Amino acid sequence: MKHFYPSDLSKFVVAHWPALEAGEDLPNAAVLETLISTCYQASLLRQENVPVVFRLIVIEPEDLPEEGGPPLGLHRLEFARNLEFNALELRRLSSAASFSRTLIGVRIDPNNGPEIWGLVHSGPRWLHAIHGGRGSAAPLPARLAISVTGPGHLDVARGREVIGHLEEGKVFGPSMNLFQAEWLQEWFASIRQERIEIHKEARKDAGENWAELEPDLTRVIGQHMMRRLIAGMRAFQHGGTLVVVPPEMADLFCGENPYLSIKYGFRAGEPRARFRTLIINVMSTLAKIAGDQHSVIGWRDYQKTTNADIIKLDEAIFEMSHLVSALSTVDGAVVLTRRFELLGFGAEIHCESTELNFVAKALDLEGEHSVIESVHAVGTRHRSAYRICNALKDVLSIILSQDGNVQFARWKDDNVMYWDQQAAFNFSSSIY
Repeated sequence: MKHFYPSDLSKFVVAHWPALEAGEDLPNAAVLETLISTCYQASLLRQENVPVVFRLIVIEPEDLPEEGGPPLGLHRLEFARNLEFNALELRRLSSAASFSRTLIGVRIDPNNGPEIWGLVHSGPRWLHAIHGGRGSAAPLPARLAISVTGPGHLDVARGREVIGHLEEGKVFGPSMNLFQAEWLQEWFASIRQERIEIHKEARKDAGENWAELEPDLTRVIGQHMMRRLIAGMRAFQHGGTLVVVPPEMADLFCGENPYLSIKYGFRAGEPRARFRTLIINVMSTLAKIAGDQHSVIGWRDYQKTTNADIIKLDEAIFEMSHLVSALSTVDGAVVLTRRFELLGFGAEIHCESTELNFVAKALDLEGEHSVIESVHAVGTRHRSAYRICNALKDVLSIILSQDGNVQFARWKDDNVMYWDQQAAFNFSSSIY
């Protein structure tokens, strides 16, 4: 296999960079290769035995506002003198420029080339779009940005729009975001009657002060909880498996069955179904506080509200996702229903009678194109997750490796099919 390096990534970025807008600039090919190559060399270093990870943005300091800062803006801090742009300086600054909160500011001097001029503090809200969360982030200017996420792992972006990746000697474009896949949207939305019941209960709780809620609000909040859950599992760097089953099969899996045995099962009741309670409380609270506006309330309103009750509920949802993430560190699978009812953890998947030698790897979001692979190339965790999807066609398995990579697996087109959900900004120093 041919391996690719910074020069290949530089050519890929130039070829795929969108048309330049007014006031926007992309460094010439030679400077771009210098930037990417230097970041690549820095990624191979360690700072006090810690991997070097950082983000940088190529922008003149005066193009950023003097005032403002997180959570709604960017805080520009200029050094008294510009620093030389090299791998050692990037390594030293990486510990001060926390990946989740700060970028290293770089400018291009016409005579000297790239220089480090200071720091740009962004805060961690930008991660909410990736890891799930309520707050909206300050926009990042549409300029060249480079993220180093591990040894030899680089992302090159235009602001927050990823253009290309370099990882394990391969160059490729933006990774698939499975939460945009129609099949997963439908999968979350398939419990339509449950959503109707949640709306009814929320409306009853809200009373007369009721504002109309977007029908998909339940699904969107559920997806964001799933993002948070996966982000939490990545942060533990242990790996794990989530088995998500239809709600009507909860009693089957909690008793004797040929598919799996849950070592640490939870008793039926409200505590096991706490997520549903939180959803109802979120929706009824939103309806109450917006009741006088007579408008349709959706995800954007949920993001922007400063209501103290919503903030508390959002923290409760965050804690629920963190709890489930921690349960995944115990050997065995965590078992949830599509309603996020927590059935238990430490589950051993059986399905010994299921013979499965091959699976399909999806090449696009909807799985319309795929390639067949042998299951013997992966470990026990992946094979057992594939087996339960083969035995039960309505089950979704989410498998995390220790390195943070994620697979979604389900039955599709007479095969068990899996999707690689690339670990966006997979690094050890996270918001968790």
